[in-house]
Amino acid sequence: MTITHEDELAGLQAIGRVVADTLQAMARAMEPGMTTRELDGIGRTLLEAAGAQSAPETSYGFPGATCISVGEEIAHGIPGDRVLKPGDLVNIDVSAVKDGIFADTGASFALGPVRPEVDRLCRDGRRAMQAGIAEVRPGRPLAEIGNAIGRFAARRGYSLIRNLASHGIGRALHEYPEEIATWPNRDRRRIHRGLVLTVEPFLSLGGQRAVEARDGWTLTASPRALAVQYEHTVVATDRGALVVTRPSAG
Repeated sequence: MTITHEDELAGLQAIGRVVADTLQAMARAMEPGMTTRELDGIGRTLLEAAGAQSAPETSYGFPGATCISVGEEIAHGIPGDRVLKPGDLVNIDVSAVKDGIFADTGASFALGPVRPEVDRLCRDGRRAMQAGIAEVRPGRPLAEIGNAIGRFAARRGYSLIRNLASHGIGRALHEYPEEIATWPNRDRRRIHRGLVLTVEPFLSLGGQRAVEARDGWTLTASPRALAVQYEHTVVATDRGALVVTRPSAG
């Protein structure tokens, strides 16, 4: 999607707030003993109350309103009977559509005390995302998003999952540019004014690629390692990236 009118931006900001508020509410509600299905139910209720629909469910038939990935799972985890435990690393990914406009956000959370390296991974995951967002402006090569993230990861001693990419969004959950690398690359395409896209690196303690589980959805890292994902939907403006997936109070 390319923003050309104020009403398009207003619509994008509206659904951006919905998914951001839903993500934050789910994170606050998360507690040991809760199943991922129960946590997903909170997300579904909030989306429906805001007049929005789950994007993965409506676009791809995903069996849940949100994606909830725990521990060794890094993305597209199906909500179900898995019980959250103290020390779990939980990723929540919320994407939705309202009035024909889509937005997407996600974050990883440590449920209670975790090992120092996992705390560090979470902090640096957000920093990696911000490094990519800082490269979003008209005229810049798309490659610079992944190159900036790659430099950050290398300095801090992390790997990046190299087959889960950022993407264009707006009129569909995934649209042009369909794949935006969040690792070092040579993509020659350039960012144009008003382009709407996600920035969502997967920073890992050794994983290189995502591998699909037998359920046809859940992804784990290969080699097996923890990974975090942080994601915002942004618009390329002359002043840099405009983040539309910030919560109402943020």
